[in-house]
Amino acid sequence: MANYAGDEAARQLQDLIMGTGNVEDFLDRLAEFSAATLTESVGVKIECGVTLQRRKRTMTVAGSSPRAVVLDRIEQSLGDGPCLEALRIKSVVLLADVDTDRRWPDYQRQLAANGCRSTLGVPLEIGDDAAAVLNFFASGHGVFTEAVVREAVGFADLAGRALRLAVRIGTAQSRAEDLKAAMEHRTSIDLACGVIMGQNRCSQEEAMAILTKVSSNRNQKLRDVAAELLRNLPGGDVRTHFDA
Repeated sequence: MANYAGDEAARQLQDLIMGTGNVEDFLDRLAEFSAATLTESVGVKIECGVTLQRRKRTMTVAGSSPRAVVLDRIEQSLGDGPCLEALRIKSVVLLADVDTDRRWPDYQRQLAANGCRSTLGVPLEIGDDAAAVLNFFASGHGVFTEAVVREAVGFADLAGRALRLAVRIGTAQSRAEDLKAAMEHRTSIDLACGVIMGQNRCSQEEAMAILTKVSSNRNQKLRDVAAELLRNLPGGDVRTHFDA
């Protein structure tokens, strides 16, 4: 990444921090900004999911689009793949072509079924008790060249610094509470999607799109729409729980 580009990315990441009230909102904006940054660089659409790890528990906590969340969740459901490998080894992991690589066959089959042909996992440094990774997705293979990977690593370094700062200055909540809330709210969204899938007999991606449309129409945060849906289920409110 050229210096001027890095400076501009750093400035925009600082603006994200100033424009969000907590770490959870920052993660949502970070996923969108990360996808847009790499899309502009490579000239093809890139999507991005953010996976957070706390106390050995991992979860998709943000995505640049409903589809990005679905793609990221595939790896969570299987428990293995390039994103989780990047978390384990604290280094970049590239899946350049789902058709020729043989490391994660089940994961790659599901990616291909969802129109994704390559992924790139880039870890972010947060602190001793938490870690995160940006998971980039492309519909074609050969997209993540050496130059693109270098740029993604440079951007991730800036993003990691911004995330650490966002955590440090988060208002009203402690660091642990903010990260815990991000995981709990994402669980609520996943549960709400499950309800919609059952009611409408649709896919997870379609359910997320429905939830997102309601969020947009009501001008409510996605997590609030999900929580309201769960509260209105017969039999009472469904609650999530994570150990602090």
